[in-house]
Amino acid sequence: MRSPAVRDGLSVGLATAVYGVSFGALAVAAGLDIWQTCFLSLVMFTGGSQFALVGVLASGGVAAGGSAIATAALLGVRNVVYGMRMKPIVDDGGVVRRVLAAWVTIDESTAVALAQSDRRSARIGFWVTGVIIFVGWNLTTLLGALIGDAIGDTRAWGLDAAAAAAFLGLLWPRLKRRQAGAVAAIAAVVAVVATPVLMPGLPVLVAGVVAVVVGWFDLFERRRAA
Repeated sequence: MRSPAVRDGLSVGLATAVYGVSFGALAVAAGLDIWQTCFLSLVMFTGGSQFALVGVLASGGVAAGGSAIATAALLGVRNVVYGMRMKPIVDDGGVVRRVLAAWVTIDESTAVALAQSDRRSARIGFWVTGVIIFVGWNLTTLLGALIGDAIGDTRAWGLDAAAAAAFLGLLWPRLKRRQAGAVAAIAAVVAVVATPVLMPGLPVLVAGVVAVVVGWFDLFERRRAA
């Protein structure tokens, strides 16, 4: 029972942890120092929100801080849904264990857990994936921040645009369904139209609200079903 869950957790965890190098370098490119970058990975620990945060900061600097935080928080809401789904599986200990479980409840740990055939395997897969990614992500974040700090002018290496590319890479596998693709396309159009008008960071929030509205009514999937 343990072998498949451990194998899945290790493979997904190690592969995901490597992305921390990109985040570390991009965060330094956005204006954070090494210790701010490492602290962000330690306390936030949710890749999509972290990439969104540094992406907005890279485009608008300190002035876009409020929008960057709001954007990251909006993306982080999904972890609340994951927590509700995972609670019956991992809630088998005291307060400390619950806090630790909440800390490592992310896309990957949830996905590995739900892919298992029984509750015990799901619990093992969740913890193996979450712990491997947490440790690996923080180590590779430090490595990426050191690399970004060492190369100096990150714009010369194209890192000023890499945050958006990295976030798109995380998003791409989720666009297989027609509804998800339509929501992404509409949100992108709204962001592009709003960019010349609004201050940096706000177009992302406006696009996010539009995406939530379109996604909530599930218009494209309903039309396909009909």
